[in-house]
Amino acid sequence: MTLKNILPSKLGFGAAPLGNMFRDIPEAEAQATVEAAWNDGIRYYDNAPFYGAGLAEIRMGEALAGKPREDYIISTKVGRVILDEIEDISARDLGEKGDVFKYGRPNKIVNDYSGDGTYRSIEDSLKRLKTDQIDIAFVHDVAQDFYGDEWLNVFETARKGAFKALDRLRDEGVIKAWGLGVNRVEPIELLLALDGPRPDGFLLAGRYTLLDHDHALQRVMPTVAERGLGIVVGGPYSSGALVGGPNFEYAPATPVILDKVARIKAIADRYGVSMKAAGLQFALAHPAVAAVIPGASKPSRIAEDSAALAEQIPADFWREIRWAGLVNAEAPLPALE
Repeated sequence: MTLKNILPSKLGFGAAPLGNMFRDIPEAEAQATVEAAWNDGIRYYDNAPFYGAGLAEIRMGEALAGKPREDYIISTKVGRVILDEIEDISARDLGEKGDVFKYGRPNKIVNDYSGDGTYRSIEDSLKRLKTDQIDIAFVHDVAQDFYGDEWLNVFETARKGAFKALDRLRDEGVIKAWGLGVNRVEPIELLLALDGPRPDGFLLAGRYTLLDHDHALQRVMPTVAERGLGIVVGGPYSSGALVGGPNFEYAPATPVILDKVARIKAIADRYGVSMKAAGLQFALAHPAVAAVIPGASKPSRIAEDSAALAEQIPADFWREIRWAGLVNAEAPLPALE
């Protein structure tokens, strides 16, 4: 099975904010956000042990505990094991993500892309999520943004360990699918070039968005579409920059990015188009994309995302941002392809 066959809808729920990403989210607010997603019909939930050192999985497990398990799909990630041992959060080396989860749990996070680490990670996630099955497992962050010059060594460890373990778990029916969950194009490109193993799709965060899509468009999207595998687009609002937030790629947005946002917004305002709608519908226009998973930490955000997906965007809006050079000339656009 591929992600396109498994995922129940085009809009999913990205759980990173439930791990107290950027702020300390009250428990009641976190639970209400997942409940709002469920009531809005969302049935795909993406998580990771890394999000708040297990906090996001624990919260999602609580929120979904009473729901029929056959009614929804869960993806989570492997590559990091969360220990009972406590560590100094400020001393963690999180690559480019810095202090993103400084409000999460202080449990020690251990990078482990081995086969044994993969099995343990899934066992631990099952407990935190209070479920008996993980549908999709993504190998998390085997890329430059976390491991710098060492990323190829980490990838090689995962190739010999996690990839083979997940191939086996899928073939045994323990999981339905696996792939990479990354913020960079290169690891996906590398895995697609291998003769084996056999991934079912990918979660690509921040690299196929209205603000940043050139590399993905050229280097992975055609192959993924050709093989029918499917991409889940994470971070469709580019860490909030697209919708007026201060951050791009988990850090303060540069003047170049802010200028691009302003130029797109000026056109959107003339056509009465919301930036959320432009962002979600742009990503979904590519045939390789199986779903988008904007993160949410407030119940109100869920309704906004659903409305953005349903919003009618005039074809002339897309023509104008293409003419203005604000999207790659090769990018498929809604209503124009």
